[in-house]
Amino acid sequence: MVLISSLSNSLTGMKAAQSQLDIISRNIANADTPGYTRKTAQQNNVVRSGYLMGVAMGDITRKVDEGLLKSYLASNALTSNYSARYDFLSKAELTLGTPEGSNSLAANMSSLQQAMETFATDITSSASRYTLLNQASTLTSRLNSISSEIQKLRGDADMEINSTVMRVNELLDTLDDLNDEIVKYGLLNYDGTADLLDERDQALRELSGLLDISYFTRDTGAIVIQTTGGTLLLDSDPHKLMHNAITQADATTSYAGGEISGIYVDGKDITGTIKDGALKGLLDIRDTTLPSLQSQLDELAHGLIEQINQVHNRGTAYPDTPDTLTGSRTFIHDTDGKYPQKIRIEQGDVRFIVFDSEGTQLTSVTLKDGLGFEEGSISDMADKLQEWLRSEDGANLPQAEVYLNNEGKLVIKTGDSEYGLSIIDTATSAAGTEQKDAVIKFDAGNNDTFAQTYEGFSSFFGLNDMLVGHGNDYIYDSKVLSPHANLGLDGMAIWSFSDSVNGFSFGTLTISPNDTIMTIADKINRDPILGNALHALLVPNGSGYMLRIENRNGEQLEITETQGNGLMERMGMEVSSVASAQTIQVRDDIMTNAGLISGGAATFNQATGTYTLSPAANDVANQMADVFSKAYSFKQSGTIARTSTTLANYASAFVGSIASQTSNAESSLSYQEELTSSISMKEARLSGVDVDEELGQMIIFQQTYAACAQAFTASKEILDMLLALV
Repeated sequence: MVLISSLSNSLTGMKAAQSQLDIISRNIANADTPGYTRKTAQQNNVVRSGYLMGVAMGDITRKVDEGLLKSYLASNALTSNYSARYDFLSKAELTLGTPEGSNSLAANMSSLQQAMETFATDITSSASRYTLLNQASTLTSRLNSISSEIQKLRGDADMEINSTVMRVNELLDTLDDLNDEIVKYGLLNYDGTADLLDERDQALRELSGLLDISYFTRDTGAIVIQTTGGTLLLDSDPHKLMHNAITQADATTSYAGGEISGIYVDGKDITGTIKDGALKGLLDIRDTTLPSLQSQLDELAHGLIEQINQVHNRGTAYPDTPDTLTGSRTFIHDTDGKYPQKIRIEQGDVRFIVFDSEGTQLTSVTLKDGLGFEEGSISDMADKLQEWLRSEDGANLPQAEVYLNNEGKLVIKTGDSEYGLSIIDTATSAAGTEQKDAVIKFDAGNNDTFAQTYEGFSSFFGLNDMLVGHGNDYIYDSKVLSPHANLGLDGMAIWSFSDSVNGFSFGTLTISPNDTIMTIADKINRDPILGNALHALLVPNGSGYMLRIENRNGEQLEITETQGNGLMERMGMEVSSVASAQTIQVRDDIMTNAGLISGGAATFNQATGTYTLSPAANDVANQMADVFSKAYSFKQSGTIARTSTTLANYASAFVGSIASQTSNAESSLSYQEELTSSISMKEARLSGVDVDEELGQMIIFQQTYAACAQAFTASKEILDMLLALV
């Protein structure tokens, strides 16, 4: 019996040594395989009927620290988040240029300023005039291209989100298959289970880079995966993500507005619950970072349009004095085709002067004192002006027309190309009085509430704008606010809404003292009348949100406050500047004829008692040059706080902002990569294969095998001798 036991011990010892050598060889072969962990197996004594009958191999196990693995998954998710952000911010920075670069937006703004100053010093120079036109065109084109690139990056981010969602689903299928295999191998006691566990951990590592996950292991060996926000991704079956990528984006396209699809699991939108991973970084880039950059760019373009046009409208061109003026502001008509919105000349007066081709006054009249129009509808004012232009006692231009076109914009025509029209604002109605912007009060809702104030008659109508853009007067935005902040309202406020399709005051909104921008948006969308015509949403911008109200049909929208003690003003609720950078351009006719750029305004000749135009007049040109050195109030946009500064400084701040964000993203990524690498190295020291250690173990098991073989040979020889004796 002792010999039988000795043979069994030797034989099982050799087999165990062979198995251990096989494990060691696999460890060495996979030393550089990503995700492979060192495998070991315990040897157990085999006792039968009280006799030791050798050894048996236990299950092959891995040396893995679950705590370290979960730490790695969390750190890897954050690293991928930062990586996605840095990647897109770097691309945006390349588009904008560095603050000190010659191709930056700030440099373009500076070049336009220099061109304005040169033009003002020599108003009669064709070269300086065309240089100004070229620099203005270059700047507007640059704003257009940057805006387009920002939106392209948003589209690219959404396409990458779609690709990431597809990869998440592929990994969930892989993990589901591995779960099934691991459960089966465990039941059948196959020795490949440990390798399958390695594969599953590697898939988990990749999945953690895509979105934030947590998991736990069931008794069967299968794992259950969910997002850290609690959305189930894998249990008995995978719960796949769904997302529809957009084909293109523009400044008004947003996830909040519904134009961009969310990420869904089992029909539920989980976009807002994704906390980390590449998906989180891409979502932040698409929905917050790049839109905030766009809002800063739009704020700059809007300020440029307002400031330049405010001054440009004070002058006129000579000798190319226009015989037709077309406004840029759109007005609402009623069912009779009339334009009942009212204006009131609050301060000063407006003088219309008709000049011949030599710059000599044909006639002039003031709106308030001469035509007797101080307050009234847009249509009434147009009728009075047309009557004066056609009248023999007025300009005596029978072909003259004053009307509102199909877009609701004011058009003034002399009807004779030999006669041009100039408009100037004056402090009083007397001829030769100081030129000063008239104060215009506007009753936008046709409800006798003159709540809006503007300076400059021509500027109000946009009759001589230098810079134009596609109208976005169907959208209103508030300033950046907290979605839950109290609006500081003492009592009830009432807003009235009007457009050309639904008419004036087609709906009203009552706002209570405890309402927030979130509840205001909800009230509008739930109202059966307002919700049918309008869409209200909260648009992320920097550290807060803007309340956006837009007309669903793209019709011009007017919002007036009939009660509320200036709530709209406190909220900064006004026509949105969104897409200003995308559509800004030099007026078409100016692009083809630089002679239409205003250099000066009509001047009064005391000797003749008339106004004249001079090719050397440069008062308006000087004022346009001064625009760049005067402070302008900019709203909070993205990371740039509300500020009062020059256009050039804001452009520099904008370029500097993206440079700063990119630098911060790079620093954060570098730190997080080091942390993730540190965890990975710690895992490798614990779970990885040390070839030197494996070689040492190999020698031991080689010797073990040899010793067992010798013991087996000796026992067999003794047994053979005994059998021979018998």
